[in-house]
Amino acid sequence: MTDVPIKVENIVASATLGKSIELPKVALTLEGVEYNSEKFPGLVYKLKEPKTAALIFGSGKLVGTGAKTTKDSIKSLNIIVDKMRVLDADIPKEFEITIQNIVASANLGKTLNLEAVALDLENTEYEPEQFPGLVYRVEDPKVVLLLFGSGKVVCTGAKTIDDAQLGVEKTKERLGELDLI
Repeated sequence: MTDVPIKVENIVASATLGKSIELPKVALTLEGVEYNSEKFPGLVYKLKEPKTAALIFGSGKLVGTGAKTTKDSIKSLNIIVDKMRVLDADIPKEFEITIQNIVASANLGKTLNLEAVALDLENTEYEPEQFPGLVYRVEDPKVVLLLFGSGKVVCTGAKTIDDAQLGVEKTKERLGELDLI
């Protein structure tokens, strides 16, 4: 395998508390909350450490974003739920957190002729009038890469950092096999 370092840009995680949340009460009590029920059906809660944000919905669902590590992603949702538990002791101590999406970037180190890549590489979409990057769908691991002429790539859809890394490495390897890099 090739060695292409990736940089995690964002991790999205979700949690379900299994009970409804009184958003107006949370909005009035916790600091750093943005809530306007007429514009958005949830509230936004920003943490300084780790620097993340969470969307909290009345259904008891949470979506955390902004973390650079899975550990920070899980930690931030736990901190937020702990703060909410002060307002509502019935919020369960145990709840499941699921990593939904990891976005990572990398540089393949060489420029790419995206027109040639679009012709020779399978599972691609390339419409330069719409978007300057080429969309490449990798089957295993199931990730999507955006390839740019500069050689930079963005990997999305990964559930683990290892999958993001593997997706980038397999892509570079496949481009090499096709003499496209």
